[in-house]
Amino acid sequence: MAVPESAKGYAVNTSQWWAAPEEEETPELQWPKNVRVFDQMRRQDAQVVSTLRAITLPIRRTTYRIDPNGARDEITQHVADNLGLNIVGDSGRPVLRTRNRFSWTEHLRLVLTMLPFGHSFFEPVYRVENGKAHLRKLEWRPPRTISKIDVAPDGGLIAIEQFSAKPGEKDPRIEVKNLVAYVNDREGGNWLGQSAIRPAYKYWLLKDRALRVQAQTLDRNGMGVPVYTASQLPDNLDSTEYVKRQNEEIAAGLKIAKGLRSGDNSGASIAYGAKIDMKGVEGDLPDADKPIRYYDEQMARAVLAHFLNLGTETGSWALGSTFADFFTLSLQTVAMQIADVTNQHVIEDLVDYNWGPEEPAPKLVFDEIGSRHPATAESIARLADAGAITLDDPLEAHLRNQYSLPAADPSSARERTTKTQTGQTPTPARSEPEQRPQGSWPGS
Repeated sequence: MAVPESAKGYAVNTSQWWAAPEEEETPELQWPKNVRVFDQMRRQDAQVVSTLRAITLPIRRTTYRIDPNGARDEITQHVADNLGLNIVGDSGRPVLRTRNRFSWTEHLRLVLTMLPFGHSFFEPVYRVENGKAHLRKLEWRPPRTISKIDVAPDGGLIAIEQFSAKPGEKDPRIEVKNLVAYVNDREGGNWLGQSAIRPAYKYWLLKDRALRVQAQTLDRNGMGVPVYTASQLPDNLDSTEYVKRQNEEIAAGLKIAKGLRSGDNSGASIAYGAKIDMKGVEGDLPDADKPIRYYDEQMARAVLAHFLNLGTETGSWALGSTFADFFTLSLQTVAMQIADVTNQHVIEDLVDYNWGPEEPAPKLVFDEIGSRHPATAESIARLADAGAITLDDPLEAHLRNQYSLPAADPSSARERTTKTQTGQTPTPARSEPEQRPQGSWPGS
């Protein structure tokens, strides 16, 4: 049986890809106009801002480390130094100075812009020192600067192009080998991705309109609408003079009504027999609060952040905790995607440049986001007594990481002593560290 080495079908029709993204039916959300819309949403609306922060801040807050993953110590150390991260089991090692170096924290913040925009592209820049390539920075290519994305028929990324920075210059083109692409919910050849706040757009738009109407309602009806009634003119005027004087008084009264404002020095002077009244709305005004709250709830639901609606949509704390746990799982998935792209296109590329593609590479890992709590000393002791776990060095390294303790140093380890019940001289609890029986805990 012949092994298939090429595909006959395609994932994207490249001849139509940039002409009309048929996946999006709303004109203002078709690329590249949607970049401006999503930017407005993430900056202007408090609910959208809080929803995005609910997604991004836990991902940014969790601890990231470099797992050796079978790589040599030299390679693991080089990757950890370049990314400014600690190695798993070696949290006590000081991180190199960050000046003029790559910052993982800043990179992660910009990576997460893929959630509102759908994509976030970076161009790696290296420096060569002592015969080794070092990651100097991953330069962000903002979505608003991208003019074109070249996609292969099989859906693979070929290159991106940016608008030229200066008039008359050729648009910069960055090939895929020099790109790190983070794309949210990519399908086939859609390297623009899907915005996490796309389902919230219609609610954001309706809420914006409702807020404007509500503001106008308060502005127009908070004090009332001034209405001027002209005075009764003498009956001995002929029709022409009567109409003239009536129009003049009405015009003067309109000017007074339009200029009427509340304040310490406000007032009006009108002719004898004329009247000026503050007319309020007859009947009930439309209640804009309910639809505005509904739109806020739907925007939170768009990213599974139901717990943000506690007190409005639901008052059950137990139900809110369930929502929060489910939301946490979605954050885990986003963080896993980020780690996967970083491993493939940042860490492995760095190892390839220095040691070749056949060399095992370490990987980026992160602490679990959410409700899982670190194991206590009591629970560890009970599991060990029950024989459920083995007290070994990897477990010690894990617990040291959980409690932010320095890495173990056998050369400076001290013997722990215990006092007898009779108050006699303390006796050593164990002998030399290297004589510890298999499965025993250090210091026990």
